[in-house]
Amino acid sequence: LLIPLSYASILGGCVTLIGTSTNLVVNGLLIKNGLPGLGMFTFSAVGLPCALVGLGTILIASKWLLPDRTAAVSLGDDARRYTFEMIVDPKGPLGGKTVEAAGLRHLTGCFLAEVERNDELFPAVGPHFVVNGGDRLVFVGVVDSVKDLQRIRGLLPAGDQVYKLDVPRPQRALVEAVVSEHNPVVGKTIREARFRNMYNAVVIAVARGSQKLEGKLGDIVLRAGDVLLLETRPAFHHQQRNSRDFYLVSNVPDSAPIRHEKGILSVAILVAMIVAASTNLMDILPAALLAGGAMLATRCTSAFSARRNIDWQVLVVIAASFGLGTALTKTGAAGQISAWMVDLSGTSPWLNLAMVYLVTMVFTEILSNNAAAALMFPIALSLSKQLGASYMPFTVAIMMAASFGFATPIGYQTNLMVYGPGGYKFSDFLKLGLLLDILLGVVAVLLIPRVFPF
Repeated sequence: LLIPLSYASILGGCVTLIGTSTNLVVNGLLIKNGLPGLGMFTFSAVGLPCALVGLGTILIASKWLLPDRTAAVSLGDDARRYTFEMIVDPKGPLGGKTVEAAGLRHLTGCFLAEVERNDELFPAVGPHFVVNGGDRLVFVGVVDSVKDLQRIRGLLPAGDQVYKLDVPRPQRALVEAVVSEHNPVVGKTIREARFRNMYNAVVIAVARGSQKLEGKLGDIVLRAGDVLLLETRPAFHHQQRNSRDFYLVSNVPDSAPIRHEKGILSVAILVAMIVAASTNLMDILPAALLAGGAMLATRCTSAFSARRNIDWQVLVVIAASFGLGTALTKTGAAGQISAWMVDLSGTSPWLNLAMVYLVTMVFTEILSNNAAAALMFPIALSLSKQLGASYMPFTVAIMMAASFGFATPIGYQTNLMVYGPGGYKFSDFLKLGLLLDILLGVVAVLLIPRVFPF
């Protein structure tokens, strides 16, 4: 599943201008050279057919060409397993669905241990068990699974203490704390300890080694050495790290609760940005800046989260590519390389387009997508001038070839993301990836000149 997931994200990124950083790099290079920038869907007539052909190939060929590997690292192997509870939101989308249809069957790093409904206990429920609004679900799993469950729309943290905490939910974080023998909560249940009043934090899960803790969360008697997963303000870590009450306190990264109630509004802002950019009402940059400002003004995101999610690496790559392109042009290297390509391919624009695509694709597989695009753009621009042809077919070819990195794990970032967790070998990418490289290369080279004539 993971290699097809990576490949699908690559294919989808080639449909719109903002789908992948490679497209933004090439668009920046066009503008830097005094050429018109690309619109949101300028090259979708090429990208969409390629994506459909690629997805069809993945669905058909992956059955024979992809192995069913065992993950090299499994979240389920973590020795520290939390017991935690969630409630099915009566107003949410999960009520009335089976466990399997609600997405609670094959969870990574945790399992649904039991369901409580009106004081009746249903242990080890099957995939066809129907959950109702108000059901209390008891899970056992690792800390990352707690984060994942909190992000599922329709599941709420169990217990009213979470909602009484004197910290707005968007400003909260998860913190792990190991109870020391000096902590006054030792020997008491979580309910009796009045943990929220004492620490301005709520216990949402407890781990005691690999032991499965029975009963309701609030009835668990705490012991020294128990690991508590707390929902609290991020400052808790600094306030309690030297306290005798806890042996160890550490923040859980990227654990702020998701604000599902802002989902419709944030999607509306995204759609407005795409409409404004695609209808030439404004350029993509001011449209994106206005959309970002609207996200902040409506509190769909925080200023801290916005700053943290700026991809500085992409910005540096775009800036550096300007210098690389200028160097290749001013030293004459771009002209010399393009002259060699003309000598090899003749004066046929179509053959030269195929050469540009092939060289860019090879660079992508051994370097990276953005480096390949930055390296090939000035060469392709010089080549189009020597042939007296339009620069657009060569530009789109670079964008497609620089993104279609299927045959190696280093060809595209998402391939690297799934390489380790999927337990893959280098050859696993080569089998299906090489087929996709060749097939999509043929489709792109045949289609590009029909959409963007020479």
